Amino acid sequence: MQVSVESTSGLERKLTVKVPSTEIDTEVEKRLTRLGRTAKIKGFRPGKAPMKVLRQNYGAQAHQEVVGEVLQSSYSAALLQEKLNPASNPRIEPTSMAPGKDLEYVATFEVYPEVVFEPLDKIKVSRPVAEITEEDVTEMLESLRKQRSEWDESDAAAEDGARATIDFEGKLDGELFDGGKAEDYAFVMGEGRMLADFENGIKGMKAGETRDITVNFPEDYQAENLRGKEAVFAITVKKVETSRLPEVDDEFAKAFGVEEGGLAAFMEEVRGNMNRELEQTVKQRMKDALMDALVEQNPIEVPGALVEQEIKSLQQDAGRRMGTQDQSKLPAPELFAETARKRVTVGLLIGEVIRQNELKLDSAKVEEKLVQLTQDYDDSENMIKMYRANAQAMGQVQNLVMEEQVVEWLLEKAAVTDKKTTFKELMNLDAPQG
Repeated sequence: MQVSVESTSGLERKLTVKVPSTEIDTEVEKRLTRLGRTAKIKGFRPGKAPMKVLRQNYGAQAHQEVVGEVLQSSYSAALLQEKLNPASNPRIEPTSMAPGKDLEYVATFEVYPEVVFEPLDKIKVSRPVAEITEEDVTEMLESLRKQRSEWDESDAAAEDGARATIDFEGKLDGELFDGGKAEDYAFVMGEGRMLADFENGIKGMKAGETRDITVNFPEDYQAENLRGKEAVFAITVKKVETSRLPEVDDEFAKAFGVEEGGLAAFMEEVRGNMNRELEQTVKQRMKDALMDALVEQNPIEVPGALVEQEIKSLQQDAGRRMGTQDQSKLPAPELFAETARKRVTVGLLIGEVIRQNELKLDSAKVEEKLVQLTQDYDDSENMIKMYRANAQAMGQVQNLVMEEQVVEWLLEKAAVTDKKTTFKELMNLDAPQG
């Protein structure tokens, strides 16, 4: 077997393989001999047909099968010989595969990049440090009260904090557009769920009033056909409601599932949940900062095929959230390109950290993660058994734990400095809620 490798561009490689015809012919002969033992050919008893007749009847088929098998085996052998690590399936173009001729083909594919890490102690990350104050707990209680608020119809005008129920119909250049019409659509004013132009146009309206408003869609709007466009919406306010907040007492605690201990137990649970959220957010912020620093410090070229796979995965995730499997209705692939490239880059770097430093999965941490993932279920032990019985689910848990181990390992090497902040800032509680 003759093998040559050409680097065409970036990570792309062209592998040219030539297999002597004698290897093909020998295997074809063996196959025909085996076939001849049982083949039923008119005029001959089984096992008695001459090779010439076997070639006439089965030669083309045997040659095709052998070429397919030799192509696969020779490709694998060539990769080992040249120490190539493909990141994508090859595009194989035969240049010679006729009977009696050498088998020759060109396989084109991308390889994984070689990664040489900069010293890991050069990575610098900040660790957010925050305390939960009484004011934070009070504000959390107010947020929980709003979740349980009751709504009363009002003659008042729609303002921030009121819930408006409306019919609307939007037009671009006088024509209706997809998604621009709804009836009995309810939303709370001031929560940021709607575009600012839309909310501002409704402010001051009362139940029964109608109005045409102009809305300018931003250049980065999710729907590509609306970006930067100006639309006119016909608005009819059906109902305006004001909220009535419940008292914070034992009954309020029961509404959130605290049956024993009353308000005191509920307050303890609230603070405990806030502490857990704080801890999880700090861990996630640290991980994000660490990965950003790792990528910035170790720029690598990534295989386009892996990026394309990740884009498709992100599109499908978006489709599931949108409740559609129609490929034509999925968001445009370019919307996911940057995220996909970063995910692939991070994945490759994490993989190399694991490989180069021989990090091993900690089985005890896997058990801890299973407990953590199932602790909110009534029958957590049964849920753990279900995880263990599902290879794919267990693989996801193991990958998650391995990634956390890599983060912990890198943080031990990195230069970490504390940065004081507040619970509200860290949890981004000042951002519009919707």
